[in-house]
Amino acid sequence: MAVRSEHALFVGEFLRDPVKTASVVPSSAVLAARMVAALPERGDPVVVELGPGTGAFTAAIQERLAGRGRHVAVELNDRMTAHLRGRFPRVEVVTGGADELPGIVADRGIAAADLIVSGLPWTVYFGGERALASTIASVLSPQGAFTQFTYAWTSWTPPARRQRAQLRAAFEEVVLSRTVWRNVPPAFVYVARRPRVHGPTGPAGPESAERAPAALPAVR
Repeated sequence: MAVRSEHALFVGEFLRDPVKTASVVPSSAVLAARMVAALPERGDPVVVELGPGTGAFTAAIQERLAGRGRHVAVELNDRMTAHLRGRFPRVEVVTGGADELPGIVADRGIAAADLIVSGLPWTVYFGGERALASTIASVLSPQGAFTQFTYAWTSWTPPARRQRAQLRAAFEEVVLSRTVWRNVPPAFVYVARRPRVHGPTGPAGPESAERAPAALPAVR
């Protein structure tokens, strides 16, 4: 019943705003596992999640943390925020946008995130005064990682190419996984490391080359 109600919530929010929700179904467990694979297995890492929706990635993060560290989830949708707070009492759920990220982490006394996991659609990357990828990079630790998924059928559209350009400008390394076929629709995962931007006003450096898909193990 819980899974059915979450699916109904996701469909309802997609119908209300398909641009922001971007998909009619939540992400699969296989995609979620790929998205959180960079989370450190030891210590008390700080994880920031953007656009958690009904919590597909949130559940995977919580399972991998197993009570360690901190987990901050930033969700713009009030109804999904309420859902997340009820389902994940250990998660610090914040109602807000990704462009507010520097202020959100500063307000919580977080110096830098060890992992940032994004369930945001590419549509939110454009239209602001500052590239969203640079904003994300500015709150990531130098040894941290940022993961973002994209659907395979949209990966070569002009907006998706612009999103990749933002990632390359903000990070020294951008790796693209092999296709996650066990997701509806099939998806890729970008893993970005070594942020070029440090602090909320730091400049982005020159572009770097995107690494080959084979650099990450296949997701089957």
